[in-house]
Amino acid sequence: MLFQDTMKALYCQQNSAGEEIAFVFQERENLPVTRDNDVKIQVKACALSWTDIKLLSELKMKKEFLPVGREIAGVVLEVGSKVSFFQPDDEVVGILPLDSEESGLCEVALVHEHYLVHKPEKVPWVEAAGTIRDGLRAYTALHYLSHVSPGKTVLVMDGASPFGTIAIQLAQHRGAKVISTAYSLEDKQYLERLRPPVGTRQPLIARVIDVSNGKIDVAESCLEETGGLGVDIVLDAGVRLYSKEDESTLKPQLLPHKHDIITLLSVGGHWVTIEKNLQLDPPDSHCLFLKGATVSFLNDEVWNLSNVQQGKYLCILEDVMEKLSNSIFRPQLDEPVPLYEAKVSMEIVQKNQARKRQVIQF
Repeated sequence: MLFQDTMKALYCQQNSAGEEIAFVFQERENLPVTRDNDVKIQVKACALSWTDIKLLSELKMKKEFLPVGREIAGVVLEVGSKVSFFQPDDEVVGILPLDSEESGLCEVALVHEHYLVHKPEKVPWVEAAGTIRDGLRAYTALHYLSHVSPGKTVLVMDGASPFGTIAIQLAQHRGAKVISTAYSLEDKQYLERLRPPVGTRQPLIARVIDVSNGKIDVAESCLEETGGLGVDIVLDAGVRLYSKEDESTLKPQLLPHKHDIITLLSVGGHWVTIEKNLQLDPPDSHCLFLKGATVSFLNDEVWNLSNVQQGKYLCILEDVMEKLSNSIFRPQLDEPVPLYEAKVSMEIVQKNQARKRQVIQF
């Protein structure tokens, strides 16, 4: 397939005053493979994720135009002279690193071979791109931060989200009992319909807690479900740090309070949080100490901040693809959209208004 000398790619632009960011298409050249370990890919699908401007700034990776679209699936066009894992026409999937100069929202991308794995032939492009990051996050949370195992009880907050769905499926596959919260009636119905891929008509989730009306006590419901023993593993979707009166209106009131999560944790339990500004007061810490519980922060970017983890990281990506191929993972994806609608879709994602994973199909 022939490509134009120049092609459009999507970038994120923020002005110097730090005001609201904008997404813009820019022309870029169709570059040849210049580095020995690079793989040139014809992008077939690219999933959209929220761009963390603050994190990039803290890591000194911020620039005027930030490439957008990092979870890609596609066909290998060319390989550098030292590439050993791939050859032209291979089908691949991967996540571009934080410091990548490449936008995944472009017909062609150059990627170092250590960020890619082979895509199983029967896995569609859109599913591969749309599952790879949520799969990585679920593995990080359940295997490396909380050591899920058969018989454990796992609470997945906001289980109908793209990440929540994959986390539920992985926990159940590992033999855990799963409890989940739902933020709407539609979410509750979706979660109650989830079933394992084969062999049983039993639901994936032991209990769905509908918190949409704000009247259900999550801690009470979890303690009731576990006979008062508490939950072994909690994957939150954010928490409230203060009382409802003091909390900023930016925080959804459906989120549980940090005290609720500490209360429902079992002895030796693991709390995995995405709340980067989590504040624990001395009484909170003392309660966690008495339970021998742990708090871990879920940041899936850490895998590529050190080369030491590279082999383990690629094994996770391969395992995610294998589970997608075997229908253990069934992602929560929206209908794919074409590249010319990527700007609008990315604006929705950046405002956290997308309930399903958004994927651009080429």
